[in-house]
Amino acid sequence: MKSHTREISVALAILALAIILAFAAPGYFSRENLTDLFLANVPVLIVALGMTLVILIGQIDISVGSIFAICGVTAGLLSKTGLPAPAAGLGACFAGAALGALNGTLVAYLRIPSIVVTLASMVALRDALRWQTQGSWVQDLPRDFQWFGLSQSAYPLAVAGIAVILATGLAWILRHLAVGRAIYATGSNREGARLAGIHTTLVTFSVFAAIGAFTGLAAVLNSVRFNQIPTNAGLGLEMKVIAAVVVGGAAITGGKGSVLGTVLGVVLLGAIGPALTFLGVSVYWERAVQGAIILAALVIDAVRMRHGSSLATSHA
Repeated sequence: MKSHTREISVALAILALAIILAFAAPGYFSRENLTDLFLANVPVLIVALGMTLVILIGQIDISVGSIFAICGVTAGLLSKTGLPAPAAGLGACFAGAALGALNGTLVAYLRIPSIVVTLASMVALRDALRWQTQGSWVQDLPRDFQWFGLSQSAYPLAVAGIAVILATGLAWILRHLAVGRAIYATGSNREGARLAGIHTTLVTFSVFAAIGAFTGLAAVLNSVRFNQIPTNAGLGLEMKVIAAVVVGGAAITGGKGSVLGTVLGVVLLGAIGPALTFLGVSVYWERAVQGAIILAALVIDAVRMRHGSSLATSHA
């Protein structure tokens, strides 16, 4: 039970928010609003799944917003060449994986701190995209690109299936496969993991490539909802996903976290903004409330860590 304390706390917070909204703003639970909320937050969830892996190994990636924008534009441009929407989406995922692999090479093999690498990538990639496109949005997309050629009512079901498969598959991998244990071990004690025979450099590289691919998929799922693709997409995305992962219980120092916690973190933080609107509270309070939740999560982690250290010292 103790290992799932954070997940239970976040789930209870979501339940409390739902109860308040059920009495004060029942319109929040209309089918249209819930569908819009779901479609808006699925890309955040998918990137957050990749960010979970990055944080588990004790690293960080703040370039995901810029990669998200590039992958969305890539998907649109590939589709305009006549490629079917799935093929264009696959191309965008490959582009994301390549950009993530570039970050991973610099972090894993050249040992440059991930915060420095991804900060530089965030700025360089965003400016490169702006220069290449001159800020112009991708327009005149083929008909079969929007909603992946599905009906507007069928598309959310398809996206839900993708999200469930990704989340449950990743959770199973982390829990049951050697690669999952290698990720946790790398974040818990990198040197110890290396001495145990784990190729920590390859783990780090692979995780950055994975978050790039996840970001590409998220960008595609976001892009097909509209008839044009903005070149400034993904602004602030990195803060949303990092916040969701941390609120869900992942330790920013690595080695601790879960897919379930990340999913709950995305649900809680994604629900707050619209909830405030329905409750008649200014939308400007959204970030303040989110910041308070994140700060509370970090304080709780710090207190638990200090308490755990105190207990270990007293037993010694």
